[in-house]
Amino acid sequence: MAVLHLTKDNFKEEVLDANVPVLVDFWATWCGPCQMVGPVIEEIGNEVTDAKICKVDVDANPELAKEYRVMSIPTLMVFKNGEAVKREVGAKPKDEILDMLK
Repeated sequence: MAVLHLTKDNFKEEVLDANVPVLVDFWATWCGPCQMVGPVIEEIGNEVTDAKICKVDVDANPELAKEYRVMSIPTLMVFKNGEAVKREVGAKPKDEILDMLK
């Protein structure tokens, strides 16, 4: 499944109403660590079949960043049943990101 790019318009449907775990990468184009994690997120998106992998550009969607108290990027969050259940800040290796989904 490809990585979904989220906005305030589709966040509820794709994340909060999802019936599978959802990993959300809050990122920005100017963020160096975000650029390091980006290809890893894409790779995970192409491999994982039992979860959704999504990205939120915090510059284009500041209301989502504010709502979820994203103070530093990248911030990776896992949502299950409409609730944020895990949060990690900073660039992480692929295995640690995959572990967040377990």
